[in-house]
Amino acid sequence: MDKLKKVLKGEDEEEGDQSLYTQFSDATTLSWSTRVKGFVICFCIGMICSFLKMTILEVFPFVSGDNGLVLFAIFYTLGNIIAMVSTCFLMGPVRQLKNMFSEKRIIATIIVIISFALTLCAGLWWKIGALALVFCIIQFLALTWYALSYIPFARDAVKKCFTSCMD
Repeated sequence: MDKLKKVLKGEDEEEGDQSLYTQFSDATTLSWSTRVKGFVICFCIGMICSFLKMTILEVFPFVSGDNGLVLFAIFYTLGNIIAMVSTCFLMGPVRQLKNMFSEKRIIATIIVIISFALTLCAGLWWKIGALALVFCIIQFLALTWYALSYIPFARDAVKKCFTSCMD
């Protein structure tokens, strides 16, 4: 029973033995160079998706009608998802999730995730290009609002700018 308590508390029984938490932490921790490599790889894949979405938007709407908008929406969403995953390499997935679902970002995060899902649904299952494009716009606005939450006072400045424009 004492051994179980020590393991749950994270205490080492002997100098040679490691606690279960320490072993798990050591096994799942990436080195800084591995984190940077993962970030660069995800960044490059995201750039490829961005290049493909711009190419598709320019070429396919004239050739295949609504399919160009659908493909654009799919690549746009995949690029944004990969961009969010790439930051997990730098911060770590647990810290990234904690930051995403913190009190000041939870609404923006939920809207971003929902817009990802709706964009992919409109593109892959419903195959409605105009609706996929509308969800891309919502996705862009939600991601912008989410990104502004990482800059001190940026959201307040944007709110003041829009309220002064409305007056």
